[in-house]
Amino acid sequence: MGDSKSQKQVEIVDDVKSPINKVNYLPKEAKEILKSLAKKWKNVLDPNAMEVIPLKGAMTNEVFKVKWKTAIGETSQRVLVRMYGEGTGIFFNREDEIKAFEFISKSGHGPRLLGRFANGRVEEFINARTLFASDLRDPSISTLIAVKMSDFHDLNMPGPKKVHLWDVLRNWLVEARRLASPEEVKMFHLDTMDQEISTLEERLSNSHQKIGFCHNDLQYGNIMIDEQTKSLTLIDYEYASYNPIAYDIANHFCEMAANYHTEPPHILDYSKYPDLEERRLFVRTYLGSSGKEQSDNSKVEELLDNIEKFTLANHILWGLWGIISEHVNNIDFDYKEYAKQRFQDYWLRKQYLLSCNGSSNDSAVVGKERKY
Repeated sequence: MGDSKSQKQVEIVDDVKSPINKVNYLPKEAKEILKSLAKKWKNVLDPNAMEVIPLKGAMTNEVFKVKWKTAIGETSQRVLVRMYGEGTGIFFNREDEIKAFEFISKSGHGPRLLGRFANGRVEEFINARTLFASDLRDPSISTLIAVKMSDFHDLNMPGPKKVHLWDVLRNWLVEARRLASPEEVKMFHLDTMDQEISTLEERLSNSHQKIGFCHNDLQYGNIMIDEQTKSLTLIDYEYASYNPIAYDIANHFCEMAANYHTEPPHILDYSKYPDLEERRLFVRTYLGSSGKEQSDNSKVEELLDNIEKFTLANHILWGLWGIISEHVNNIDFDYKEYAKQRFQDYWLRKQYLLSCNGSSNDSAVVGKERKY
């Protein structure tokens, strides 16, 4: 949550309150890579005279914009430097993430990887803005996101095309139990959460559900828009893997309840979760982007139903993320309270969404009140 929810990234913008050049903050290896890049650009006046500006929003990684002065009348050269935060290795394999990054970049779906150093990387700087929380509810932007997600899910990423969700949930549960205090284990029902995961896997797995290459963290800070062309770029692929596409869309819908620019930033407002008509429009656009399934109402309703059920898996996953982050991260974010909200919504809606007697699109379920 630019940066990802391994950072629970909020929108990346220039930190106008921190104008001091942070060049000495970067490790020597990173500075050597940056100088080498700048020497290749003929319009850079002095490759050694780089300006390093902290960018707001990273919740674990530290992110910087690096720029150099160029000849008069030319736009300055810029790159993005990402320094990995402590504890991120618990959540994902960095080598797998880099492989995904390179493949996605070569496929034309993301920024280019310009260099790597021991605890970070250098990326192409995208001339676009990250979305605001309110943008996710803008019908025109939501339509663009639906089409972009469909394209992303169709990426033919090398490797086995199997569902990763259930293994990730179980691995994170092990880590959460290891780090949590006895009081937290009791509070979050961690001693019985493996049974909850098994129940979801049994109920939500079926042979005909569509599996795609999923972003798995599509919150507003991980979507960039070019205001001129209205083209979108999805960024930060730490959690990207093959999963049911319903899970990825469910995650995106759940993120509409968050605004990481509020004070305090961890509070979720589920009144902002998209209503049935908004979800139906999104799914119709998603399915119709290929031009094949737009008018198939049965497929629209089936996917809508699966998406709602997969919100449960999302709540457990990011709830576990919050518990783990509380113990490995020093960022000023109330991870524990965030986890509490995710688990509360899981328990609030579980019996309705897994009921054999009704659809998860039922107004009684969709309108189920959430208060914290």
